[in-house]
Amino acid sequence: MKVIRQEGKTIDEALNLALDKLQISKNEAEVKVLDEGSKGIFGIIGSKNAVVEVKPKVNPIKVGKEFLDEIFKKMPFEAEISVLEDKTNDEQVLYNISSKDLGIIIGHRGETLDAIQYLTSLIVNKSIESYYRVLIDADGYRDRRKGTLERLANKLARKALSTGRKVMLEPMPPHERRIIHMTLRGDERVNTYSEGKEPYRRVMIVAEEKTANKKDNN
Repeated sequence: MKVIRQEGKTIDEALNLALDKLQISKNEAEVKVLDEGSKGIFGIIGSKNAVVEVKPKVNPIKVGKEFLDEIFKKMPFEAEISVLEDKTNDEQVLYNISSKDLGIIIGHRGETLDAIQYLTSLIVNKSIESYYRVLIDADGYRDRRKGTLERLANKLARKALSTGRKVMLEPMPPHERRIIHMTLRGDERVNTYSEGKEPYRRVMIVAEEKTANKKDNN
């Protein structure tokens, strides 16, 4: 990131000179006054310029967008990255990827999309002090996948109830396991918990009366 150290007769003058060099507005800048300067005697003897240090504020949304744009420039297909403003706030950003090749971008059950989201989150949060949640969708894939998992959870819960046996799901990433847990949380007839170590951790569904001990469901 470019940092300007600028002198001026006054703080305002030094600041304006630095902003001109960076071509940004005051609202887009982080300013540190290194020396307030002094007029000296009669404004001549012992006068000293003010000194400021100015750098552009980090915009986490912009950082993520630039990173994604750079990734897809290197791909053998076209993709458009946009920020979904209605789901973006001071704590999180949701990017959407549009492309004719969404299957490649999403990958097997969202594995490639999850990897892109993870890398983008690392880049964004490396640039700021506080934590910023980064979400990436691909033309509504996340909602479609959520619906699929909710239907699967209900179907397998019925199976657990009808057979009286524990039902084991395939390994899933944490956010997908959470969907299964949340879907069945209100069903008092079954209990869910997770077993195994990442990336092979999976959800178990059991009929409540068959559950001896409730286990960690994270």
